[in-house]
Amino acid sequence: MQSNFFKRTIIAVIAFAVIGAGALVYFFFLRGAKAPAPQAQVPVAVEDLGPAHKVIGKSLEGRNIDVYTYGNGETHLAFVGGVHGGYEWNSVLLAYAFMDYFSANPRNIPKNLTISIIPSANPDGVWRVTGKTGRFTEADVSEDPKILASGRFNARGVDLNRNFDCKWKPQSTWQSKVVSAGSSAFSEPEAMAIRDFVLQNKPRAVIFWHSKANAVYASECEGGILPETLAIMKAYSAGSAYPAVSIFDAYEISGDAEGWLASINIPAITVELKSHGIIEWERNLAGLKSLFEYYTR
Repeated sequence: MQSNFFKRTIIAVIAFAVIGAGALVYFFFLRGAKAPAPQAQVPVAVEDLGPAHKVIGKSLEGRNIDVYTYGNGETHLAFVGGVHGGYEWNSVLLAYAFMDYFSANPRNIPKNLTISIIPSANPDGVWRVTGKTGRFTEADVSEDPKILASGRFNARGVDLNRNFDCKWKPQSTWQSKVVSAGSSAFSEPEAMAIRDFVLQNKPRAVIFWHSKANAVYASECEGGILPETLAIMKAYSAGSAYPAVSIFDAYEISGDAEGWLASINIPAITVELKSHGIIEWERNLAGLKSLFEYYTR
């Protein structure tokens, strides 16, 4: 009996000792231990975030005029498509093609450059020809010549590339036609959007895509052609093999966007695709790379 009593006592003492030791370990070590520090987040490269997007204005019919910006270098270049809307729909598709290219190849933008693209400066004119707001495909484009021609103008029938403040007058010309240039310079919201973007961001140069004269043109106003305008015209021409033309003299033009930029000392060139039907991607990519080389010397 005594032997069993002593055995049970010893077992009880050992059990209490084990429980007590476990409690001490919990309170003094485990409970007081700090939670593991959260792992530091891996910083996301700017290029992985995609382009910065901003709505810079609205068309007469309320469609967005968008700008997409890539890179963050100190030299800012702006590219504009679709000033003549659906009539030059391939200039809009070219702008979107470059946006896709920069999104897929962000490292191809030199570190000293910031690139902004306004793909469609006349979205109402594009809608008239394609029935689409925003992106569209070649299959969406109307084949009716009258619809295509009407897509050149905004919803008020104004030729936007005659609505800027360089030798502006109420009526101007397009080929052999008389066209409306608006009630005053910058009377149209689409022209205002381009103007305000330029004045707020002060790009180093602006490149406009048009069609279909198969050339690269310099810009000028009353003060003549800026030296840098000639340089970038020659650079884009050298890469793309579009002929370089210093002065457009086929007919009189007033109120053009490029001329207005020249008047405020911002170099601008007009890249005219060879046709209305294709984007001529390889030529324009080569022209852009040549332009990049000029600005990274």
